Amino acid sequence: MSVHLQGSLFDQADGPGLGRLTGLRRTALGDGAWIDLLPGWLSGGDELFAELAAGVPWRAERRQMYDRTVDVPRLLAFYRAVDPLPSPVLDEARDALSSRYADELGEPFTTAGLCYYRDGRDSVAWHGDLNGRSSYEDTMVAILSLGAPRDLLLRPCRGGGIVRRPLGHGDLIVMGGSCQRTWQHAIPKTAHARGPRISIQFRPRGVS
Repeated sequence: MSVHLQGSLFDQADGPGLGRLTGLRRTALGDGAWIDLLPGWLSGGDELFAELAAGVPWRAERRQMYDRTVDVPRLLAFYRAVDPLPSPVLDEARDALSSRYADELGEPFTTAGLCYYRDGRDSVAWHGDLNGRSSYEDTMVAILSLGAPRDLLLRPCRGGGIVRRPLGHGDLIVMGGSCQRTWQHAIPKTAHARGPRISIQFRPRGVS
């Protein structure tokens, strides 16, 4: 797969590396939901982006939407707990997150789902990750963002205002507590010229 990511002037590390998780900033959303944000957790993201874009077995999916079948507007890949991840730094990230949230989560992050947003026309609609235990238990989903910046939007299921969090190259966001049940999130389409983006979502067992 060809890669059209313009290298960042601020990402000149020799290779991908993770910073410390001590700078996480938590925002309480309400209804028991919260998000933690850490800009620039990963440095050397250009190299990792190119590695993932070229080496991950991306797949296109089609889904039933009302009375017709449509293309999913992004490419996907999924790594189970027993699958080797496509880069050692992703193993490091999963282990670091498992250690950091061990007391709150009570279990490690195990799986990794990847999404490839090829340009501003690719998106993900409003949803919560409600397949499995997250439909009735508090849990966490940690997202590492690579490539062109895109906005992550969140809105309460009961109705209310939208929370907007721009995610840039190497940024980390963690959605926790009741977030998957009581809030929805989305990556909207954008008419502005955008480069490609890859997101890596780490989840505990039984959450998807």
